[in-house]
Amino acid sequence: MEITKVRVHKVEREGSKVKGYASITFDDCFRVSNIRIIEGENRMFCAMPNDKVGEKFIDVAHPTNKETREMIEEKILEEYNNPTVEEETEE
Repeated sequence: MEITKVRVHKVEREGSKVKGYASITFDDCFRVSNIRIIEGENRMFCAMPNDKVGEKFIDVAHPTNKETREMIEEKILEEYNNPTVEEETEE
């Protein structure tokens, strides 16, 4: 499995730890969207898309092992840190 495309949309919201959203495409045929890029206390990380069901949040899509999670996060944060990705500011 190979990540063939990464798109990042940076956002600036006062008081929000969410710094952007990403979508990734695997093998040019399967896309996962609405991955949040979050500024944590010690590092930036990615949160997989989820839905609220009752009082709980349930992941819609997520890696099933540590290696895949790290691969996805590395590619997304690499693109997030790319200086050509523009930031959108909410007014």
